Amino acid sequence: MKNIIYTILLASMAMPLVSCNDESPILTQKDWDGTSTYFSSTDEKTFGTYYQPYVGYVGDPMPFYDPVAEDFKIMYLQDFRPNPELTYHPIWAVSTKDLSSYTSMGELIPCGTKTDVDAALGTGSTIYNEEDKLYYTFYTGHTAAQEVVMLATSPDFKTWTKNRTLHLQGGDYGYDVKNFRDPFVFKGDDGMYHMIISTLKNGKGSLVEFTSSDLLDWQHKGVFMTMMWNRFYECPDIFKMGDWWYLVYSEQYKTIRKVQYFMASTFDELKDCTLDEGNPKWPDDKQGYLDSRAFYAGKTASDGTDRYIWGWCPTREGNNNSAVSDKEEPQWAGALVAHKLIQNPDGTLVLGAVEGIAGKYNQTSEVKVMEQSEEGVQVGNGEYKLSAGTYALFNRLNVHNKISFTVKTTTTEDVFGFSFCRGTDSEKYYSMIVNYEDNGTRKLNFEEDGNTRKFISGADSYNFSNPADMTYDITILTDNSVCVVYINDELAYTNRVYGLQKNCWSINCYDGDITVSDINVMYY
Repeated sequence: MKNIIYTILLASMAMPLVSCNDESPILTQKDWDGTSTYFSSTDEKTFGTYYQPYVGYVGDPMPFYDPVAEDFKIMYLQDFRPNPELTYHPIWAVSTKDLSSYTSMGELIPCGTKTDVDAALGTGSTIYNEEDKLYYTFYTGHTAAQEVVMLATSPDFKTWTKNRTLHLQGGDYGYDVKNFRDPFVFKGDDGMYHMIISTLKNGKGSLVEFTSSDLLDWQHKGVFMTMMWNRFYECPDIFKMGDWWYLVYSEQYKTIRKVQYFMASTFDELKDCTLDEGNPKWPDDKQGYLDSRAFYAGKTASDGTDRYIWGWCPTREGNNNSAVSDKEEPQWAGALVAHKLIQNPDGTLVLGAVEGIAGKYNQTSEVKVMEQSEEGVQVGNGEYKLSAGTYALFNRLNVHNKISFTVKTTTTEDVFGFSFCRGTDSEKYYSMIVNYEDNGTRKLNFEEDGNTRKFISGADSYNFSNPADMTYDITILTDNSVCVVYINDELAYTNRVYGLQKNCWSINCYDGDITVSDINVMYY
């Protein structure tokens, strides 16, 4: 009891020392409506939209549409930080109907012991077998010595039994022993089950194929696709959508580290997309990129009508928004982010907002200008005209926000953006800038802005086209520090921006002249 009283006393003495702009967030009520100075905000313990467990983080999602329960089940690798030595990343799961919120199902497939071949677990996939009414989850067993493909089955998606006789090992087929993982299983048009595995053959990255008629006896079919330029494609996902076949994968190479895709009119043609390393069959003019570096290990599932993709948005060391580059790995695991796959008439893909998520923000926030440039800003009739080097600072955001507005530029080379974590007293804040590229396209860059501007390498988007009418419809969805941006059905961009919530935000014009209209801020 004496130690408890002493601890409480120390805590009460320390509380007045915790401040932000000379106000204690614990002892005083912040004047959210009338102030515009920077506030040192933190994430809630749980995320309501982009799921993050109360303890730990989401790694490598394995989505599956359950035809029995008629909902989506998303298995994932649970990352604890610190993880137990040798035995880590058990498979946990959540379920959802409309992707706007998730129900935790807890741990489903545990790690083995330190001496088991599945001491640690890796990515896999699930398929339902109508004949025996069982769910089959193929997953990776990982140790320092090897990786093997393993199986667990369940009659109800709750209680799982590991099959200790099915072990596919790379060395048995001439592949790398330590890199043989991420099995993805689907049923082809030929009625057979196909399994695609990421591995190395003679030191070169390869996706290899196995087939089965019963999900138990697997026949080796050889290399499915050779990876380009000594790369390694993780988390493969193959599906047919309309008349097209797709391969979605995550590029492990540290200077890229993004989710990409290939497409072909037939399953056999899909295999040939990388035969010519010098001239791969990219599906579009952006090399198949689907999102930014802050969306990784993306895999898809469909309810028969719509197809969605789930990936994880990484955390950053020390909650530092600048702690990312194109030369280093981000922290592994984070929050679960979902997009809807949009198929263009020519078969190419782009990611868009999920209806269930966008509709969740159902309360309207008043939009007020708290500060603006002394010259070069005109406000009237709900429009904001900004010239080069100007900004308009708006009132504080909530914790969960849906921000939408339209920007019309005067020329195709005008540069504009929007900033977060910004106050009237901020010497630095963080901006997403719609930059003009030399080839006539656009790119969303992430910068540390303020008294000085610093480009944060590796956190920029893929290139996207200039709209013919020079009009940009922008939607931004946030949940704590997770921020997802959509522009014109052309761009999906995920990022982690610590301190975004409870702070002011701005729209900025860096070059040229822009008109901003239809600003709406919603929250829940």
